[in-house]
Amino acid sequence: MNCYIIGCETTKQAAVIDPGGNVDQIKQALKQHDLNLVMIINTHGHFDHVGGNRQLQEDSGAELLLHKEDLPVLASVSQHAAAFGLQTESSPLPSRELVGGETLTLGELKLQVIHTPGHSPGGICLYVDDTLLVGDTLFAGSIGRTDLPGGNHQLLIDGIKEKLLSLPEETKVYPGHGPMTTIGEEKAHNPFLR
Repeated sequence: MNCYIIGCETTKQAAVIDPGGNVDQIKQALKQHDLNLVMIINTHGHFDHVGGNRQLQEDSGAELLLHKEDLPVLASVSQHAAAFGLQTESSPLPSRELVGGETLTLGELKLQVIHTPGHSPGGICLYVDDTLLVGDTLFAGSIGRTDLPGGNHQLLIDGIKEKLLSLPEETKVYPGHGPMTTIGEEKAHNPFLR
């Protein structure tokens, strides 16, 4: 699972995207770059993306953001993890519920929230400058699975084609699992998007 840290060089405000675990490493990276954590943003509520929410929020006081359609997903993280033979820390409820279309301000950075349901009802992507953080919506050469509760294959495909593939081809895409890619690469070669 990929966790990302975005920080404003001027204000040193930071957001952690999808802290699935390894909270000590996340805190060490924040400290190393002299960043002040003000937001924890979940691209969706699955257990592997929210396991570090509670500890990070308690340690930092940062607000927690999640799309409102994923509140039921967040509420069932323990059961979801158990279905895979795993355990995870339950997550607190979000401080702010997202709906899609918002612009989040992080110091001098502007993060556009793009609602891309399909992997989960409240899946989101975050677009900042020439970078797109996609959670489990899109992968290098693949897409997010849609066989979990609340998944919808057609919604996922439509959201990717209508909302993501219209971005500039040089846009760097950072998924929740696996290597980074670009919008141009996925337009040209992703077999699920033909």
